[in-house]
Amino acid sequence: MSDDDPARRAAQYRVDREAARDRARPGPEDGQDTGSDEGVEQPRPRMDDRALWVDTVIDQAMRRGEFDDLPGQGKPLRGIKGTHDPDWWLKNLVEREQITGVLPAAQLRRDAAELDDTVDREHDERGVRRVVEEFNARVVDARRQLLGGPPVVTPTRDVDVEVRRWRERRHARGIRG
Repeated sequence: MSDDDPARRAAQYRVDREAARDRARPGPEDGQDTGSDEGVEQPRPRMDDRALWVDTVIDQAMRRGEFDDLPGQGKPLRGIKGTHDPDWWLKNLVEREQITGVLPAAQLRRDAAELDDTVDREHDERGVRRVVEEFNARVVDARRQLLGGPPVVTPTRDVDVEVRRWRERRHARGIRG
């Protein structure tokens, strides 16, 4: 290791600090009483001692009533359906904090995948044109804004092509008009 190695410098710092602490402690050679615990590092508590301390603190808080009137007290935990969902905490966070929306690029990809179903719910050509034009406007608007995140690569749709495809799907289902 070289002198500019961070691990070596950190280790040397710890050694120097311990040496300074030892020099500052009065010892028997100084004629001082060493029976005092002051300045002497106590051994770290064991894990069992820590667990006992935590239990004691919780019991004291319960006696003081700090856990009374908590929201959801006495009710089953929400979202537990008997199956393991690794994203349960994320879903609860979204619901609790009422987080809405996603990045425009992801939302537009999802809307593009569902566009045929959305268009198929329309009853006339004018409604189909309106839905496709609104979709195209959102794509163009998302491309113009610099909100960060992934780039918007969703293509716009040709309104006349989408109207023709809508008519073909309606005809295949036997819907006239």
